[in-house]
Amino acid sequence: MTGPSIRVLFENGDYLAADKPEGVVSVSEAGKGGLPELLQDVFPGKLYPVHRLDREASGVIVYAKNADAHRHLNGQFDRREVRKTYLAVALGAIEANRGSINAPIREFGSGRMGVDAKRGKPSSTEWKIAERLDGAILVRVHPATGRRHQIRVHLYHIGHPIAGDLKYGDREEQGRFPRLMLHAAAIEFGLPSGERATVEAPVPPSFEAVLKSLRKVKP
Repeated sequence: MTGPSIRVLFENGDYLAADKPEGVVSVSEAGKGGLPELLQDVFPGKLYPVHRLDREASGVIVYAKNADAHRHLNGQFDRREVRKTYLAVALGAIEANRGSINAPIREFGSGRMGVDAKRGKPSSTEWKIAERLDGAILVRVHPATGRRHQIRVHLYHIGHPIAGDLKYGDREEQGRFPRLMLHAAAIEFGLPSGERATVEAPVPPSFEAVLKSLRKVKP
């Protein structure tokens, strides 16, 4: 399988964590270059997906190498014992330095998710400003729940869509950005041994280039 070179961030007998580039799907796509196929040279066995990253996002993703490890980590996700940290560039300005978004989410069709107070599933996201940019903010985000497109929907819901998100926000404005500015920076979870592992993915050049273009020119 040919494709982009994938960096392995963590590996033991039970788990493999990789640094997913933007534009690559995180589940198997036979013959189409899904991330598990691109990792065949590193681990030729079956990889069990435990969570997903959107195709347009980048960053750390963890796979289990066996069914027992898969159940172990799935249980932690169900009990909300896994801590995920994302970096996102959201458009606009926010006066507060931090906040939380509690808004139920459901699917509306055509792969689009949205807030629905009556029919949505409980969804919670915490955010904190890491840097104020020119017409945007860099936020560090911790989703307590794991709904599809949760961070994208929640930031859009409060009026600050993620830069480069063609699904949520004004398409003309979003089209100015070369990628979705969402990066899975870190994940912390428990190993079967009882130890906790923290795996981090550095910001890729494509993300850093947009950040650089949005940093305010200091006098």
